[in-house]
Amino acid sequence: MASQDDLARFIAASFRSVWSLELLLLLKREGGLHTREELIRALRGSELVVAQALEGLVGAGLAVVDENGSASYLPISAEVGQLVDQAEDLYSRRPDAVRRTIVAAATPGLTAFADAFRLRRD
Repeated sequence: MASQDDLARFIAASFRSVWSLELLLLLKREGGLHTREELIRALRGSELVVAQALEGLVGAGLAVVDENGSASYLPISAEVGQLVDQAEDLYSRRPDAVRRTIVAAATPGLTAFADAFRLRRD
């Protein structure tokens, strides 16, 4: 079982957007191969969003796309699969925390700027 910090780093490094996480969880839950059209319909997203999410998931070693463009969940190792399971569990219990982790990783400059205005107790 990964530590909270390791899990947060995995989430930040693996998912460019919440769409990517939702797509991965859909692939994992449904199993098998899914065409882009099926994924677009299931997520109610655009072709661009699904294509970018798939590209990121393949690059992160979480999914594969065959020669016909169909995708399936396939983590690169058992350890990565366990991290996905932990991320799924955390997302089901604390979705806002997972979303904040993804958004913070995608916009580090904006997050640092916003943190500069956060009130702190000394």
